[in-house]
Amino acid sequence: MARNAEREAETLPLPPLAPPRASSSSRLRARPGPDPLLVICRCFSFVTSLTAILCAAVNVLSAVRSFKDRSDVFDGIFRCYAVLIAAIVVVAETEWGFIIKYWKVLDYWVGRGMLQIFVAVMTRAFPDYSSKQKELLILQNVASYMLLACGVVYIVSGILCIGFLKRARQQKETTREQAVKDLEVTVSSQDAL
Repeated sequence: MARNAEREAETLPLPPLAPPRASSSSRLRARPGPDPLLVICRCFSFVTSLTAILCAAVNVLSAVRSFKDRSDVFDGIFRCYAVLIAAIVVVAETEWGFIIKYWKVLDYWVGRGMLQIFVAVMTRAFPDYSSKQKELLILQNVASYMLLACGVVYIVSGILCIGFLKRARQQKETTREQAVKDLEVTVSSQDAL
């Protein structure tokens, strides 16, 4: 008899499940997390920008010292150019459309890396070995070697076509965000009806 009860329980149909209530937020698919490559590229771009700003600051200090002491006017002029080019590196790292539009070479990572190496060499050039400016010399070395390392990473990454992959993923992310916005507008207009 116990077996018959078990068999009947096994053959009894299950009651239908109630359909979940659909809300506007549950209709949308969960957004995927940010692309890890894009996050890494943004972080590296931020570090490169900070390093270029450090190079610019070091060159400003060196130019002020050169003009103030009148020790070497040419060194001061050289430092002013280094500040200007370091500012271009910072703006290139923001990937501002105006700069990329007119200087296409900065859209490619190899070109960007070469510019960073150039600024690093300009920062390191004409070191002052006087004992009273030891802190400035240490700061010059740190800033120039950090920007040199960033430039080498950009060149190697550019040769490996990481920049192309980054641009493709940025385009995909932009398309996805626009599709989600369009879907949210559609859902909210349907909810209003």
